[in-house]
Amino acid sequence: MATETDEHGEDHHLPAVEDWPRGFGEASWWPFVTALGAAGIYVGAALFLMGRGDTDIVPSIAGPAVTVGSVAAFLVGLYGWLYHAFVANFWERGADEHGANKLRWGMIAFLGSEVATFSAGFTYFFFIRSNPGAWPPGNLPHLLSSLVLANTGILIVSSLTLHKAHGEIRKGKMGRFKAWLAVTLLLGIAFVGGQVLEYYEFIVESGFTLTDGVFASAFYGLTGLHGLHVSMGAVLLGIVFVRSLRGQYSAERHVSVTTASMYWHFVDAIWILLVVVLYVGAVV
Repeated sequence: MATETDEHGEDHHLPAVEDWPRGFGEASWWPFVTALGAAGIYVGAALFLMGRGDTDIVPSIAGPAVTVGSVAAFLVGLYGWLYHAFVANFWERGADEHGANKLRWGMIAFLGSEVATFSAGFTYFFFIRSNPGAWPPGNLPHLLSSLVLANTGILIVSSLTLHKAHGEIRKGKMGRFKAWLAVTLLLGIAFVGGQVLEYYEFIVESGFTLTDGVFASAFYGLTGLHGLHVSMGAVLLGIVFVRSLRGQYSAERHVSVTTASMYWHFVDAIWILLVVVLYVGAVV
């Protein structure tokens, strides 16, 4: 946080450089926009359920419309928040190991909260899995399709390419780092596209929707939450890639590459667990 000292020796905070809206000093609104978008996703899910009953309480388009708008607000807020915190005045900050460790531990703490979030979803699934009245689920589509297997392979390969990119930047080989990072970003986008196609096949072609019982709610809740996290990871990697094109990384300055890699490997591991528990677990 920038400060200045007056003639009496007292410190006063200076306004943030890339603040938004202008004139609000350190009170950036980007975290608020991000939180509002995240909350709107849950509101959209509720509206979707309210518009799918025997008596539609709200128009059927309300849920999807609110969800799409909320996801857009979430991603825009996330971009503004990250830019404000990590990109603005990048070269004015030091590259000391102490500061880098604080960011790494911050990411570890964030991933800890994510573990708790996904654990709640898995707990719900295992609860219904052990309930004879709710298991086995009926009228399921073929979950473990070739598309799911291909998508799983894409995400695993993306983790390997990102690990390769991280290794190249530590060696100072910036050209190879950018190339491997670009491949990782494309694979991440391909995974999100594959999941959208998977949802289309389940919902439109097979008629397997969120309202088809407790398993469907667990399935779409967990896979949708993971898809949101992969989308967030793609945004992070996109920011890292743009910064790499602007020459903001070197063998000594790459802490955000490290933290983005930690996040991406995390969502990769969660997906493998989801495939084992949800896709394979539903048929055994």
